[in-house]
Amino acid sequence: MTASNPTIRENSSRRPLEGFRVLDLTRFLSGPYCTMVLAELGADVIKVEQPHTGDDSRRMAPKIDGESYPFAMPNRSKRSVSLDLKTDKGRELFLAMAETADLVIENFRPGVADRLGIGYDGVKAVRDDILYCSISGFGQTGPYRERPGFDIMAQGMVGFLRMTGEPGGRPAKVGIAVNDIAAGATAIYSILAAQMQRMTTGQGQYMDISLVDAGLAWAVWESGAYFGAGEVPQPTGTRHRRSTPYQAYRTSDGYVTIGAANDRLWLRLLGALDRPEWENDPRFLTLPDRMAHIDELEAEIEAITITRTTDEWIKAIDAVGVPCGPVLTFDETLDDPHVQARGMIAELHHPVIGEMRTIAPPTKFSAMDYSVRGPAPWLGQHTADLLREIGESEDSIAALFADEVVFDARPDLHDRLEGEA
Repeated sequence: MTASNPTIRENSSRRPLEGFRVLDLTRFLSGPYCTMVLAELGADVIKVEQPHTGDDSRRMAPKIDGESYPFAMPNRSKRSVSLDLKTDKGRELFLAMAETADLVIENFRPGVADRLGIGYDGVKAVRDDILYCSISGFGQTGPYRERPGFDIMAQGMVGFLRMTGEPGGRPAKVGIAVNDIAAGATAIYSILAAQMQRMTTGQGQYMDISLVDAGLAWAVWESGAYFGAGEVPQPTGTRHRRSTPYQAYRTSDGYVTIGAANDRLWLRLLGALDRPEWENDPRFLTLPDRMAHIDELEAEIEAITITRTTDEWIKAIDAVGVPCGPVLTFDETLDDPHVQARGMIAELHHPVIGEMRTIAPPTKFSAMDYSVRGPAPWLGQHTADLLREIGESEDSIAALFADEVVFDARPDLHDRLEGEA
């Protein structure tokens, strides 16, 4: 770990979820994102993976010495145990671990966990107050419950593909897996709420979260416009649906975003654009006027912004107190001095990948440690340790490995790690 980086600390304070144990059966992004946050809030997250292949995202490129860099991002700060849950012994071992767990989280297709004997009822039989969270594409109920669903299906289902992109263009996906992250974020606050209730009542409960529901819940303004006036949101490029100027405008070397979202900011912007006469232009007098003439306004503003660089416009517009900014590529974002100053890039050492960078937790607490705790585990890295924790003898552990009920992808690395410690 890099001691100088403020986002990685050596247990400088107690984390709020210390002592909270999670059995994480999730794959890809929605569940792993949720459990990454729980881990960095202090939870002991045990990632339970199938032998040999593990989480499907372990196969994603780029890889370094066989380890997936994309996998390593949302699976940091966790432990990994590899069990064959299709065997009686694998299921028995999982349920033994569940006896000391506070939360089980899975994102199988509905019904799969029950068929394996590790669904809510199966786990509740060994831990009565268990919290159990299921994340799926369409949820555990409804006519589409058995459909497999990834982020792209959920974006299509909730209308995001039809409201993103340029007017008249093909359906466009949001640039990140927004429904996956929405489901992961929904799981985080749901689990924390359920844990608070459990601390009061002593009762566990089941949580059903879907990518569709979670994404739809984020469409707050769009649903308000539809319920209030029957408006179906259409693609607007970078334009705002309710305000202008509020979009990206071309400059001589790129684009600048401008957010003159009210009359006060509009009048300030006129000074930066050197167009004082627009204050009395009937097309632009009020926000409804500007929205009614948005095509003309965009063309008029862009005819001005194209004459100078993005940096020049940012200085000029910022000087009059109007929100503005550059339109960066992702590599430019990561190199931006503000992002760097905010400590949003964390550095850590991965036992296989080596020195690596990751995105740090975003919240800065005044009196709580919320930081990257460690790298993502290799497949089955902590299998033997976790078997010892549930009372398996060394002979039993050796037999389980021999029978391939359990798995460790890189047993040769343990001695090296102990030497480094």
